[in-house]
Formats: sequence, structure tokens, C-alpha cells
Amino acid sequence: MFNWSALIQIAIIIALSLVFYRGFIQNTSSEKLVRGLLGLAMLWVVSFVLSGLHLDLLGGFLHWTALFLSLGLIVIFQPELRKFLALMGNPQAWRRIFRRGGIVPRDTRAVDEIVAAVEYMSAKHTGALIVFPDSLDENAIEKKGVAIDARISSELLLTIFFNKTPLHDGAVIIENGRIAYAGGILPLSQNNLNWKYGTRHRAALGMSETSSATVLVVSEESGDISIAEKGNIKKYDDIKKLKKKLESVMNK
Repeated sequence: MFNWSALIQIAIIIALSLVFYRGFIQNTSSEKLVRGLLGLAMLWVVSFVLSGLHLDLLGGFLHWTALFLSLGLIVIFQPELRKFLALMGNPQAWRRIFRRGGIVPRDTRAVDEIVAAVEYMSAKHTGALIVFPDSLDENAIEKKGVAIDARISSELLLTIFFNKTPLHDGAVIIENGRIAYAGGILPLSQNNLNWKYGTRHRAALGMSETSSATVLVVSEESGDISIAEKGNIKKYDDIKKLKKKLESVMNK
């Protein structure tokens, strides 16, 4: 007999799971944790199916294998699990979900300020490194640098990256729509890169390889503007496309 109550409950569980995945997991380094859990769930289901087919020995073996692996996940993914628990009580993480749904307005002013500063630095061949970390990326940054906690402005960014200031060689870290830190140290990529890429590009790529952060870099030698993401780097010659990209990054 068809059970509408069970169908509604399943639909609610799926909807909540999708919201949680979209808000906390998608495009983060913790997607591997979810893949591992899904694999264990499939193994568990298969063990019950085999038991139902009277393949008790094989079913029991898979059942206990899934049990031991699930205990191992607690140790292997301890940092990710700890971050998940912290995020459950993080209002900013829930706020990000509503941003994606269009409930919270986009912060176009901050993007305009960043674009104006980057465009000027590109013309003047001033090197710059700006990090837009995800909520799960704190451990990927080797050293955050000096706490700033200031409103984003082109003037402040230009001052930080002016080559006579002590913080100009480090990265600016954007958190919650503000300049949180300056002079940050990022992990360097260990991959073989093109000769035209300097230390800033290697740091941008390194950060994008070890986290889900997006990193904007301005080349001191060529003035090129690039964005590193998911272990890849892309050059942006079109300011309109750069602005559109930063809007999506700032409001994700």
C-alpha cells in the first residue's frame, strides 16, 4: 500500500541533505569526507542485501568491514568532523546558504573597491595577493599575518600592497566581507610551474590546491591579473569578467 507519510518524510530528508551539502560541503575540501561516508553507506546496504539473499558469510564480512572503516573515518577525518561541528553553530555559514538563494543582497561595493585597486595595481605593476577563503579553510593558511578587520576599500588595499610597506609581500585575507588580515603566508605549490610564474603565483596555486579558497594575484612583472581556484590558474584580461567572478566569489 502506498504510504504518503513515508514519501513526505523521505522528501524532507533529501531536501535537508541538499541544503546541508550546498551550504557546508559543496566546493570544499571536505567533499572527500562525504564521498567516504557514501561509500560506507553503499557497503552497508550491500551487506544487508547479501544477507537477505542468504549469502550470510559475505554479507557479514562486508557488514563488519563497513563497521571498522566507519570507526577509522573518525580518526582519519577528525579535522573535518571538528570543523563540521563548529559550523553547525556558525551564523555566517548559515548566512551563506541564504546568500546563494538570493535572500541576502550582493555586496557590490566591496567588489567595486577590490576591482578598482586591482586595476590600478595592474597598470602600475604592483604585486598583490588576495585570498577569499571558505569557512573550512582556516588550517590551510600557514600564517594569517597582522589582524586588520577593516572595511574593504581600494585605498587601504593600495596602501597594504605598496612596495615600501612591510606587509606588501604577504597576502590579504578577506573574511565576512572585510579585510581580516594582511601579510599572510600561504603554502607554496610543489608542482612544476611555467617559468613566468613567480612566488605569488606559486602561493596562490598552493592555497587553491590545499583548500577550496579562491585567490586573486596581480603579477609584479607583467601586471597580469589571475585567479587561482581548485589547483588551476586563469588570467583575466576583461575587467567586467573579473568583476562578475569576484561577485560570485564574495557572495557564495
